[in-house]
Amino acid sequence: MDIEELQTFVEVADAGGVSPAALRLGVSKSIVSRRLFRLEAELGVQLLARTTRGAALTEAGATFRDYAARVCAEIDVARETILPTGDLHGRLRVAVPLSFGSTHFAPILAEMARRHPQLRIHTCYSDRFVDLITEGYDCAIRVGYLQDSNLIARRVGPIYGKFVASPDYIKAHGSPETPEELVAHEALMQGAESWQLMDGDKIITVRPQGRFKADNGIALVAAATAGLGIAYLPDCLTHEHIASGALVPVMTRHPPPPAGAYVIRPPGQHPARKIRVLTELLIEYCEPAPHPTSVDR
Repeated sequence: MDIEELQTFVEVADAGGVSPAALRLGVSKSIVSRRLFRLEAELGVQLLARTTRGAALTEAGATFRDYAARVCAEIDVARETILPTGDLHGRLRVAVPLSFGSTHFAPILAEMARRHPQLRIHTCYSDRFVDLITEGYDCAIRVGYLQDSNLIARRVGPIYGKFVASPDYIKAHGSPETPEELVAHEALMQGAESWQLMDGDKIITVRPQGRFKADNGIALVAAATAGLGIAYLPDCLTHEHIASGALVPVMTRHPPPPAGAYVIRPPGQHPARKIRVLTELLIEYCEPAPHPTSVDR
């Protein structure tokens, strides 16, 4: 039984159709269809019911999918066990934050592609929360403070940020000095998140409120410079605006604790070598940070 046919079937099953699976695999839809046809012919059963909306697993397909996924995973582990060094092969599908991923993580991924010319790297840049398992990603790079989940995380570097506001906002509303004063101000947020502040050696958590929310850090910078409120933002997005005077740090006696950059992967006993290599490369680039402002979020 051809391993490519098994891998293709698993991708179609997880993606919910031939077109999204072809996009994940980086091949044409006709190639995906031919592989599925050969696999079903060899097994003598229908694995997928084609519909106008995509492809749904038959009862036999649902049962076979779990076995096929385990076989593919075991083959990957076996290959890495007997070939622990040298070039990486196959495909690495990784989700990266948009706000600074395209400027700060993209060069690292490009370097990985340069070092491993047989590896296909497919990257999705988005600030939305990507479901790695449902959407078929090998791993993700995430930044900030991690929430509890069943995913496995490896820290690759520190992330530094500040609370900032425009001079016009401070002139109109004042500059908060305490956590209690901060929650009374208009906050610019990505969602319903909480903010963490340092009070000496202790970490205090507050829940800010605000009418302006965006899932993109650059949009929050624009809102902050427009005087709409106070934002907690990474240094890489604010340092130029602070230098020009368009933004001013606030809550300097209660700064946010350093966050982190992480490689997140689905649970499993053995991470794929391509994920280990990416993690090591990110640590190489991100960890040696001599000054807080030189590490970007």
